[in-house]
Amino acid sequence: MKLLIKNGHVLDPAAGCDGIFDILIEDAQVAEIAPRIGPETADQVIDAAGCYVTPGFIDLHVHLRDPGLTYKETLATGSQAAAKGGFTSICPMPNTKPVTDTPEKIRALLERAKTESVVHILPIGAVTIGQEGEIVTDMKGMAEAGAVGVSEDGKSVMNSQVYREGMKLAGENGLVVMAHCEDKDLVNGGVMNAGPKAEELGLPGITNGVEDVIVARDILLAKETGAKLHLCHCSTADSVVLTGLGKELGVDVTAEVCPHHFAMCCEEIAEDHGRYKMNPPLRSRADVEALKKGLADGTMDCISTDHAPHGPEEKNCSMTQAAFGIVGLETAFALGYTCLVETGILSLNRLVELMTAKPAAVLGIDKGCIAKGRTADIAIVDVKESYQIDASSFVSKGKNTPFDGMMVKGRVKATIVDGKIVYQA
Repeated sequence: MKLLIKNGHVLDPAAGCDGIFDILIEDAQVAEIAPRIGPETADQVIDAAGCYVTPGFIDLHVHLRDPGLTYKETLATGSQAAAKGGFTSICPMPNTKPVTDTPEKIRALLERAKTESVVHILPIGAVTIGQEGEIVTDMKGMAEAGAVGVSEDGKSVMNSQVYREGMKLAGENGLVVMAHCEDKDLVNGGVMNAGPKAEELGLPGITNGVEDVIVARDILLAKETGAKLHLCHCSTADSVVLTGLGKELGVDVTAEVCPHHFAMCCEEIAEDHGRYKMNPPLRSRADVEALKKGLADGTMDCISTDHAPHGPEEKNCSMTQAAFGIVGLETAFALGYTCLVETGILSLNRLVELMTAKPAAVLGIDKGCIAKGRTADIAIVDVKESYQIDASSFVSKGKNTPFDGMMVKGRVKATIVDGKIVYQA
C-alpha cells in the first residue's frame, strides 16, 4: 500500500523542513519527500493543499482509565480521541485499577494496544507498588517490558527517601521520572487556585507552594541521583523559574505545560462548577503569562494534555464534590494555535516542535520527525479553519472541559500512524 500526500506545506522542525512538498509513504515509512511526486506512484492520494503537514503529535501525559475505570475511557476511545487530535503516540499514566506497576502489566497493555489502539502506546509504570508510596517497583523489569518512564501521577511520592531510591533505579534503567509535583499536606482540601476568585466563590484554595515545594525537592533529588526528571503539568510562575535554575545547575530536567494552563486563568472561572476543577488548578493571570514566556524562551520543553476523562456525574456538580481533571486530546492543537500562535507568543514552527520533536527528545525515542526513512507518523492540520469547540462531538468518553463553546482556529484534518490513515475529518 502506497499513500501519497500532495501539495501540503511540510513543517518539520526536527528535519528543518519548511515548504511545499509531496510525501510518498510505503510500508509504514516515508519513502520520498519531493516538490512533486506523480499520483500514479500511489494507491491512495490525500490532497493537503492549504494545510500544514507535520510530524504526528506526541503526548507524554494521558489518562486512559483502562483497566478498571472504563466508564470514563477505554484504550480504544482514548486512542481514537488522540488520533482526532493529531496525536500518533501517547503515554498512558499508571493510575488505573489495578495500578500499572509490574512488567506483566506493561506487557499486557502493549499486547492489548496491538488490536485496541489506533496510535502508538508508550507505557508509564508506577514508581511504587500500588502507588502507595512505600515500596519501589521492579523498574528494570518494566523497562525491559517496554515502559518508557515511571510516575506516581495523581499524587507525589511524599517519602523523599523512597523517591530517591526510585529515581536512582529509574536512571539506572533508562526510565524518565515523570513527576506530579504536589505536596499533599499543603493541599488542605483546596479545590481551585487560592486567591480572590476562590474567596469570591467561597471555595478552599490551593496555593502555588503546593506545587513549587515539590518541584524544588524533585530537582534537587534528580541532581543528587543523576535521574532524568520530567516535570508534569507545570502551572506556576515559580515552577518556570525553578526549571530554569535546575537546567543552569546541570540537572537533567525537562518540563511540560498543558493547554488549559496557558489558555485559561482562574480569574476566568465563571461559576462553581466541576468543569473548572483540575489538578493542578487553573492559576492566576501572572502564572499564565510566565508559562507562556517559558514556552517561548525554551525553559519549558513541551506541551502535554494531562487528558483526564470523567463521567458526567463526577463533573456536573460543585467543585467541592467534583473529581479533578479535564480532557484535552481533541482540543490541544487548536488551543495552542489560537492562544499561542495567533497571539504572537510562538511561531507555528515552535508550537509544532513543542508537540513533536521536543517530547520525543524527552523520552529519547526515534519519533517526532518525518524525514525519508522514518516512520510515517503524520498530522495534517488546517490553521485557517475556525470552529467552535463542541464537547458533545468528542470521541473521548469524557466531555469535561471548560472550553466547550470556545471559538478556535486550527483543525486536524487527518492523522496517519505507521503509514495508515487512522483519522480523517
